Amino acid sequence: MELATFLIDFILHVDRYLEAFVRNHGAWVYALLFLIVFTETGVVVMPFLPGDSLLFVVGALCGVGFMSFPLACAVLIAAAILGDQCNYSIGRYFGPKVFQWEQSRFFNRNAFLQAHAFYEKYGGITIILARFMPFIRTFAPFVAGVAEMSRPKFSFFNISGALIWVLGICTAGYFLGSLPWVQDNLSKIVWALIIVPGLIAVGGAWKARRASAAAAG
Repeated sequence: MELATFLIDFILHVDRYLEAFVRNHGAWVYALLFLIVFTETGVVVMPFLPGDSLLFVVGALCGVGFMSFPLACAVLIAAAILGDQCNYSIGRYFGPKVFQWEQSRFFNRNAFLQAHAFYEKYGGITIILARFMPFIRTFAPFVAGVAEMSRPKFSFFNISGALIWVLGICTAGYFLGSLPWVQDNLSKIVWALIIVPGLIAVGGAWKARRASAAAAG
């Protein structure tokens, strides 16, 4: 319970924690950033760690001189790319084993073929868009591995998505984080960066489920 309380507080006040960490531990903050982003993107059971809000806050702290913007971006991009590659590899390893359950309702050969076809056709845009959606960001590379999306194709969109995600949000934080209105409402911005993408993801899943149900009916 104490760990859950700490994680919630860290997610909602990541700016305070990072600022305090920089003051107390200096350059070790880059190792911390790598660990957080790599774990959030690379371990399928850790989707609740901060992502978009962390990048925005890092950009804001760079903007006021607490960290190096080029170094922070380089570390975060590397973590995002390696995290997705790790998650993809885990899915690629377990996928063939899971889909051997021919009697399973969801994990059967037909489900694998459908997932594989989807990721070969739409996987690129899925990997990129998933970067901006909590939870889906963690599961998308794993599912791509399970569906055996080709590694070169996955790697191309993984790198492209990481560059767009990290540079886009960190740059926004860098230029907007020093504005008085942003500083006064940073907690609300963090909430928005968590809730809005989540609602979009839930809405998309709901529409897809309705469309699937309508097609089946």
